[in-house]
Order: sequence, then C-alpha cells, then structure tokens
Amino acid sequence: MIKDEVAIWGNCLEFIKKHVNAQSFKTWFDPIKPVKVNGSILTIQVPNKFFYEWLEENYVDILRTSLKKELGEKASLEYQILVDNHRKIGKAADVEEKEEEIRNPFVIPGIKRVKTDSQLISKYTFENFIEGECNKLARSAGIEITSKPGNTPFNPLFIFGDTGLGKTHLSNAIGNGLIKKFPTKQVLFVSTEQFTNQVINAIRANTINDFMHFYQTVDVLIVDDIQFLSNRPKTQEIFFNIFNQLHQNGKQIILTSDRAPKDLQDVEKRLISRFKWGLNTDLGAPAFETRLNIFKLKMKHEGILLPEELVDYICHHVKSNVRELEGVLISLVARSALNKTPINLNLVKEVVEQFVNTDSKEISVENIKKLVAEHFELPIEKLQGKTRKRQVVIARQLSMYLAKNFTNSSLKTIGLNFGGKDHSTVIYSIKAVQDLIDTDTIFRDTVNQLEKKVQLSLNA
Repeated sequence: MIKDEVAIWGNCLEFIKKHVNAQSFKTWFDPIKPVKVNGSILTIQVPNKFFYEWLEENYVDILRTSLKKELGEKASLEYQILVDNHRKIGKAADVEEKEEEIRNPFVIPGIKRVKTDSQLISKYTFENFIEGECNKLARSAGIEITSKPGNTPFNPLFIFGDTGLGKTHLSNAIGNGLIKKFPTKQVLFVSTEQFTNQVINAIRANTINDFMHFYQTVDVLIVDDIQFLSNRPKTQEIFFNIFNQLHQNGKQIILTSDRAPKDLQDVEKRLISRFKWGLNTDLGAPAFETRLNIFKLKMKHEGILLPEELVDYICHHVKSNVRELEGVLISLVARSALNKTPINLNLVKEVVEQFVNTDSKEISVENIKKLVAEHFELPIEKLQGKTRKRQVVIARQLSMYLAKNFTNSSLKTIGLNFGGKDHSTVIYSIKAVQDLIDTDTIFRDTVNQLEKKVQLSLNA
C-alpha cells in the first residue's frame, strides 16, 4: 500500500513525539501541515521563515531521521512557507534545505495589488512585552508611534541590543498595534535577508523599478537585523533611496540591529547618518524584577506553575537575556517529563548551572577565529574571505563549528562574522565538520586539540 503525505507525516510525528518534550512538540511540530509527497521528497508547510530557520537550527537531525524511516536513505524535505496563517506565499514557496531555494520568502505583492500581507508575528504584542528600565524608552517610543506613525520625533526608530533582549518582539508589537489602530495602513515587517534576496531577484528579472515602487508605497516599514546590510553596496543603495522616499513622505521606519548605528561595519556613511535622524535606543539586559515578571508571564503562557522560591532562584542566576530564561523553562519541563520526576531545587540548580556556565563564557567568535587561524598558520582575513583553497575552507568551517558550540551567537551572527555568510551556509559548514569528525581520525584529533585550546581560554 502506497502511503500518502498525511500518513507519512503522521508516522514521522509519532517518532518525533518520542524524542522531544510535549511543549516543544506542540510549539514546533503541531502547526506543520503535510502538502505532498513525490517519490522520496516530502513537502511540508510551515507558518513563516522564522519557523523554518528554527527547525533547521534545532531539529534538522530528528526530522532527517524520522523521514529516512519512512522514505529511505534518499529521503529529503522541502518546505512551503506562509506569509501568515491564512495565505500561501505564492506558488513558488517550496524550498529545499538549500540556500538558493529560499532566497525569496515571499512574493512581492505591491507590483500587482495595493494591499500586502504584513508578515508580522501576531503573538508579539505590547500586552505580553514586559516593561523594565532596560527597555522603557524603546517601549514608550513604540507606543507613541502607534498613535502617530511618521509624525513623531522617533522616525526612524532604531532599536539595538544583544540577541534575546526583545528587539523582534518590540518591533512586531509596534506593527501589530498600528494595524489594530489603523487597519487601512500598509505595515510591512521584513528581515534584511529577505529584502536583500528580493533585490537580487528584482535585478535578475529586470523589475527593480517595480520593486522600489512597491516599498515606497508602504506606510510603515519595519526592517529586522539591519546590520546584515554590511558588505552589500547595491542593496544599501536601493535601501537608501527607499528610506529617503518614505521619510520625505512622512512614512514610519523602524529598524532593529545587534549594534548601534555608529558601530555598523561596511555600511555607507550616508545611510548610517539617516539611521541617526530619529531615536536610537538600546535594549539592555533585564534587571531582577523584570526577569521575574517575564518568567512568570512565560510560565502562565505555558500553563506551568513553579514554587516562588524556584522562580526566584532561576531569575537571580540567569541574567543574560529573555531567551535564556525561556531556555531554562523549556529544559526544566523536558527533563521533568523525560525522567518522570517533579521539578525541584536540585533539578533547577542542575539546569541553571548549564545556562549560567554558558552565560559566563567570554569566548567570542573573533577569539575562535584567531585560535583557528593560528593553528592553521593562516592570516585571520582568509577566514572571512571567499577563497576556496581546501585548507582555508576547512579552517573556516571548523571556526563556524566551534563558534556554534562555544558561543551564544545565532547562526546569522556567526555567518556575519565570516564575510556575511547566511545561516544555510553555516548549517552546511557545521554538518561538513561533523562528517569529517566521524570519518577522519586525524581531523578528529585536530578538532580535539582546538576544543582544548578554547576550553583553556575560557578557564584562563
């Protein structure tokens, strides 16, 4: 009997359910819908680009294993990405686990119709964004913008800070607040990676004028991770023109970045000067009371209740960012479920210790690059370049592998540190290193040596 896509995916889910905790399964696998099966290729539908990237970064191995059980060793997975939960992103939204196939995550709608999907994440609102001294100014500015978009001193609003501090949440909250108050306004949330890929496609199709016209008709433009404009002069030029047109017409611009405008590298000075026109505000690490309120809200949303003393312990020790707090909560629930034990102080200490140790690591991607470059006797610039010499490629891939294992940097941030590589390239590099570790004993020894050097630098 030939299985259809529903049966195949159902069997995959049964396997996955045994290897992930209930909450993670509900969050990351329940929303997935099987679309079609073609030979050894299964196509699944995911809600958005972030969802796809999260699966690729955190669950690619278990997805691969479950699929091979159903479709054999040659099994592969394709993704169909939605703009939101109601509309498909065109008919060309099927993507493989390849960089080239996901360059355009949504069809540019403004060319053929006036109204476009916002791409906002609906769950991110002001109601569930906890205010503290670390974010008070940015939040207040955001609320003011929802009342008078484009008509405040906060245009552009440039929000910056380390990963996991709420930049994406706040920018989406502003967008969702605007749509609620001004339903006729066109609000668009787009990542810099999406924007860049659209520029590339528009240039190839000779539709750059239509592309720019579409963006210039948007009422509110929210661009996430603007630091990824680095080393992209053509994209910078086009964005500069769009920025000017929007600003001159009184349209609202909101930008997020992992660093302040003055610290952006390889971005045109004229563009940086425009980023400084409005309000530049940073999101800092949350204080104890803020962390406490955030953690309690997360527990409420997850339907979890922990004793006050355990919550206090967690929030006293996990200080870095909101994502770390989320990670602790997920880990506690997972371990409790897998071990069939209650969440007590001993378990909390065990989990928190891992996160605190991670937080305390002072090793950076830059430090790792230096260690690897010294080991291979290469100039560090080579690791950031485009040379395809085998020794340099191996050193570059190994640096990405170590950066993933020893830092808190996201795949995007790691890629940025290696000449602007995207997350797909980083994923491929990590997999290539792991394959060599499994098959080449000499290379495995090299990795062990470098890991010891990294550990020594951490303990120095």
